[in-house]
Amino acid sequence: MKGRPLRFTPRRDAGLFAYERALAHAGFSPVAGVDEAGRGACAGPMVVAAVILQGGRGRIDGLTDSKLLTPARREELYGEIVRRAYAWSAIVIPCHDIDRIGLHRCNVTGMRRALAALDRRPSYVLSDGFPVPGLDVPGLAMIKGDQVAACVAAASIVAKVTRDRILVGLHERYPEYGFDVHKGYVTRAHAAALAEHGPCPEHRFSYVNVGRALRNNGEVALVEETDGEVSGEGCAEGARA
Repeated sequence: MKGRPLRFTPRRDAGLFAYERALAHAGFSPVAGVDEAGRGACAGPMVVAAVILQGGRGRIDGLTDSKLLTPARREELYGEIVRRAYAWSAIVIPCHDIDRIGLHRCNVTGMRRALAALDRRPSYVLSDGFPVPGLDVPGLAMIKGDQVAACVAAASIVAKVTRDRILVGLHERYPEYGFDVHKGYVTRAHAAALAEHGPCPEHRFSYVNVGRALRNNGEVALVEETDGEVSGEGCAEGARA
């Protein structure tokens, strides 16, 4: 890989695009950010997204960690990202894959798949939390990357909005769990619904609380099959502006 080495870490007050600027100065462009949504949930899929932002006039104001934004603002920024990004992708990993393969392996594999699904090959990858092994380009794992790098923040928004939409759809099939409110995360209301109804097919049965609810309830709550796919099992989507 040609280019000058990155010899410094941008200061925290240098702005959300500081890492992309520094990497471009070192000869690494474009830069992709990758992040996930749903890692800590006990129901529903995990979604991993990758985003390459355009520089200059293609910059998007207001990017930050998706969890710090209101749902309405996330939707607004999601629309801007998918419309103006240089490239983006989203990978949906269903709950049964998480049970079968393991959460962390699914997370890392999902990051590789999301990066491979981009319409443009990045020269450098910034990931939130932990490194992504097996890439053919250099990368950097960042603590709270969605708060310090614009492309990671954009990926967190794409992943979060994509997953939230899926969970709202699941609420229509399983209204007794309140997926449209807690999005599959462990809350008091979700725990009460699990205790009363037992788990449904969209729960992660390898999780302790779900396994306990299954043992106590003795059955899995089912609904009739529909013609449409709700969870987006194993799917990927992406586009470039």
